[in-house]
Amino acid sequence: MISYFNDYANLCFEKFGDRVKYWITFNNPWTHAKVWHSYNKTWRSKQQGMVGISLTGAWGEPVELTSQKDIEAAERYVQFYLGWFANPIYSGDYPEVMKNYVGRKSAQQGLGTSRLPTFSVQEKSYIKGTSDFLGLSHFTTRYITQKNYSALKGPSYHTDRDLTELVDPKWPDPGSKWLYSVPWGFRRLLNFIKTQYGNPLIYVTENGVSEKLQCTQLCDEWRIEYLKGYINEMLKDPLTTHMEMVTEIVVPTVFTLCILISAILLMFLLRKHN
Repeated sequence: MISYFNDYANLCFEKFGDRVKYWITFNNPWTHAKVWHSYNKTWRSKQQGMVGISLTGAWGEPVELTSQKDIEAAERYVQFYLGWFANPIYSGDYPEVMKNYVGRKSAQQGLGTSRLPTFSVQEKSYIKGTSDFLGLSHFTTRYITQKNYSALKGPSYHTDRDLTELVDPKWPDPGSKWLYSVPWGFRRLLNFIKTQYGNPLIYVTENGVSEKLQCTQLCDEWRIEYLKGYINEMLKDPLTTHMEMVTEIVVPTVFTLCILISAILLMFLLRKHN
């Protein structure tokens, strides 16, 4: 499969690479890495293009922000969803939490090895860093809470995660059972990617919403509102990390206050002296 896809990709590079400068591969880390290396070795210097991967990711928000279990469950939700494919490319391996949970469930099911494959040292080195940009497909968000599932239920992606997904009944419902309009979740996912994967170049490759109303004429207000909300979240100024906030806001503010207090004390001393 990997060799066939690589041959196909090289044919595309050969025939269209003089005009096509942005390429999206296949959402399998090893297959993607093979094609990226082929382009990097043979075509990049001539064509000056970019090769990335497009992955789907939803945001998971803890039900209780004060619950450590819910916070960890929400982290697992995103790691099992997006990190499963993104982490090998940006970090060289599957997410640690995914390896731990799948490995433990596999052992409880009597398996000698984890159902999650293991990368060799050479494979990790080969895969890591093989993306010029990240294509992101994003549609919706879920509230996440901890829920334990018995390994005896059998192997399952859903039970491996030990969590359950919830929605807020107040979220706008476009008619699709899985798709709710939650623009702020998009913003939080973008910031997660920035922090987790070293602020990569991102292209939104898929986003949109269904329409539950059947109209004989054009009635796209709901879709307009959905897209407007998500685009506005994307265009907001980057959220700073805690350390950036300390450096860029707190330190200058304290410094300014110190100068102001010093000036007031100096004025007081001068008046007293006079």
